[in-house]
Amino acid sequence: MEAVLKSPCDEQHPQQAEDFHENLEQSSKPSAGVKKDIEKLYEAVPQLVNVFKIKKKIGEGTFSSVYLATAQLQTGYEEKMALKHLIPTSHPLRIAAELQCLTVAGGQDNVMGVKYCFRKNDHVVIVMPYLEHESFLDILNSLSFEEVREYMFNLFKALRRIHHFGIVHRDVKPSNFLYNRQLKKYALVDFGLAQGTPDTKIELLKSAHSEDQQGSCLQMNPIVTLGNGVSVSVTAPKQIAQQSASKAADRRSSSLSKVQMKQGRGGKEDSVHHSVQRSVFGERNFNVYSSTYQENSSTKLIKQSKVIDVSSRKLVTKKKIMSTRTVSSGAARKAASACPLNLPCDCYATDRVCSVCLSRRQQVAPRAGTPGFRAPEVLTKCPTQTTAIDMWSAGIIFLSLLSGRYPFFKASDDLTALAQIMTVRGSRETIQAARTFGKSVVCTQVVPTQNLRTLCEKLRGTNSSCKGSQGEGPSRSENNTALSVAADKPCAPETLGKQIEHLQSLQEGDGALETKEADMKGWDQVPDEAYDLLDKLLDLNPATRITAKEALLHPFFKDIRF
Repeated sequence: MEAVLKSPCDEQHPQQAEDFHENLEQSSKPSAGVKKDIEKLYEAVPQLVNVFKIKKKIGEGTFSSVYLATAQLQTGYEEKMALKHLIPTSHPLRIAAELQCLTVAGGQDNVMGVKYCFRKNDHVVIVMPYLEHESFLDILNSLSFEEVREYMFNLFKALRRIHHFGIVHRDVKPSNFLYNRQLKKYALVDFGLAQGTPDTKIELLKSAHSEDQQGSCLQMNPIVTLGNGVSVSVTAPKQIAQQSASKAADRRSSSLSKVQMKQGRGGKEDSVHHSVQRSVFGERNFNVYSSTYQENSSTKLIKQSKVIDVSSRKLVTKKKIMSTRTVSSGAARKAASACPLNLPCDCYATDRVCSVCLSRRQQVAPRAGTPGFRAPEVLTKCPTQTTAIDMWSAGIIFLSLLSGRYPFFKASDDLTALAQIMTVRGSRETIQAARTFGKSVVCTQVVPTQNLRTLCEKLRGTNSSCKGSQGEGPSRSENNTALSVAADKPCAPETLGKQIEHLQSLQEGDGALETKEADMKGWDQVPDEAYDLLDKLLDLNPATRITAKEALLHPFFKDIRF
């Protein structure tokens, strides 16, 4: 199979590429654990031994690991390759669909292609061209404005390409859009979560179902309480007409609600009730992903007795968790069988779930993707999701580039993520957009729309001379918010009011990045077109959100050649 995407060592920059490779070769040798993984890969797929020399592991995800290897070509030249080893538990149809995406749409317009594929039993290795690339986090605040413009243009070229074939990537983020700053090469990678549109040209995507559709959804009426009476909930529209409460239903559901609350504090299923950290956009500790969520819950569970030892505590805790889950699931089934279908809901906009809601069928909708990059229709589990979700993710990348903050959004659950989006795009706008795709969002506090230019300039620490009147919301407001929580410390859920105060302090200069005049690199001349494009990318309504083809024709790219 012929590869169209070339290695960085191309004919135009031979010396540059050679120096670039030599610098990377000086990096640390693989650890003992990585060496063991490489040996296991050779054993699992012995065909690789005579073709590739695996150097090191360069990436690892939930469904695959990626290795850097060299292949000895017939011309005598050693070419670098990326070997993607898919975990054996991946569904064969999903693997075949990913391969078809790479072969049909890949190889041009900044979409990664494929060279070979090896299989032995249930082990599959996809061989792709290797593109040297920089870490997004490392270069974020050193990029010039022109580089950002070129970056986004090339991202839209890749998205236009895959959307033309009816491919929804579902996981667009910086680490999946490789960028070689020196050679100005780009590559959209990782189609492991890709889905097809109804008219997709990828045949295998028509029959491939996302793994996230099976059991990874919440109940019909999920609610997140942010403290001091402030809460956000999402329901189906038909439920709104059934909000009158009855005392009888309250008595039937009270005992079950108590069990649920206990399970929320002790188990992982009901995570919205945990006192967990809410690290979101604008945080200073960019590169730390907190693991305190699970550690915090387990710490609480272990605190049982002062007499028994630690192992005994863990055993007692485990038994209690199992007992609670059994009682909860049993009570839920009993309640489900006892509740008539027309019984009015009694927990709407409260911090509990009643037996009536538990009896309703679960919502099933795709929600694959990376937290912080999921579109509103994904967060609210809209069953119909289109290529517009990729454009939202591209908008989040653009937001990070313009503000100099990454990750911009970060939340522990979908409803908190939706609340964070509200702090930038506005609560009324979010509620109105949700209605267009059949959802009802309830927020107990009105949050105005944020002015995107003012927000980004304050966070980046710049003051552009090209100011415009983009955005309908005020440039500063008590109700425009962000959270900034140290990633290594657990913290209780914050209220929207505290989030608002924090973003206001950032806008006043406490959290803004200091930018010297000599290092402005065009950031003092950001045109209005940039924020107009950002506004269209972050359109809450997927039906009116800008497409990749339209984005390439936007005035922001008027002097960039295709």
